Amino acid sequence: MKKQQVKQIILKILGFIGKTLEYILPILLILLAWYFAGKDGDIRIKQAKFPTLAALGRKVGKLFESGKLLQNTWISLRRVLTGYVIAAAAGVSLGVIIGLSKHLERITHLFIQFIKPIPPIAWIPMVILMFGIGESGKVFLIFLGGFFIILINVMDGIRQTDPKLLEVSKVMETPPLKNIFRVIIPSAVPNIFTGLRTGLSSCWMCVVAAELVSSNSGLGFMISDARNYGDMAEVIVGMITIGIIGKIMDSLLHFAEKRIIRWV
Repeated sequence: MKKQQVKQIILKILGFIGKTLEYILPILLILLAWYFAGKDGDIRIKQAKFPTLAALGRKVGKLFESGKLLQNTWISLRRVLTGYVIAAAAGVSLGVIIGLSKHLERITHLFIQFIKPIPPIAWIPMVILMFGIGESGKVFLIFLGGFFIILINVMDGIRQTDPKLLEVSKVMETPPLKNIFRVIIPSAVPNIFTGLRTGLSSCWMCVVAAELVSSNSGLGFMISDARNYGDMAEVIVGMITIGIIGKIMDSLLHFAEKRIIRWV
């Protein structure tokens, strides 16, 4: 192997290590600060007793051993996936249809702009009165959390199709249906995935809000129940679990986005 090739490999490895460190540096700094803050005992912030890293690790072990963490994680994940899939299917399909029609855009504009600013958490009292505290109410809240974000991003993506592409398609006399699936929708893919990824984050916020208020299971309930007993470690474990799962799901969407954009 030539020296130049060896040099390039070393530079690539160093570049990879450097990028990885950039990603994890903030987390490492927080963990280090957390470790040294609790080195001499409990950490107190005003009246709250903040757990040390060792105490947090023990709490994670207990929650895994009892099955409490896995059970509540699965319940919340199932709710999010159900509401999110419905929101994504409805948001993408309606977003494409409305984005393609100026008449539908005018018809729906006032309704969408009126409903959109209302945060999903404001719907909780009405949802409880309509659905009770069962699963359907939580799924509906999660659906609301993702639907309008996805819908608006898809509509914007359809409307912002490059006029030059449309002009070329018109000159080539491309059939309308083929024009939609070969030109307009592919050009809207970045906006569609922006909506899907942002909507996913909103769905997680909604499931936690719903479980905090009207549930006896899920990560939101686990956090609320731990707060009632003053168990800060369990509260933090629940929050970290939500963050990890949310990051994994977002990374999967980002991976799919890169592959699909390359394909279209």
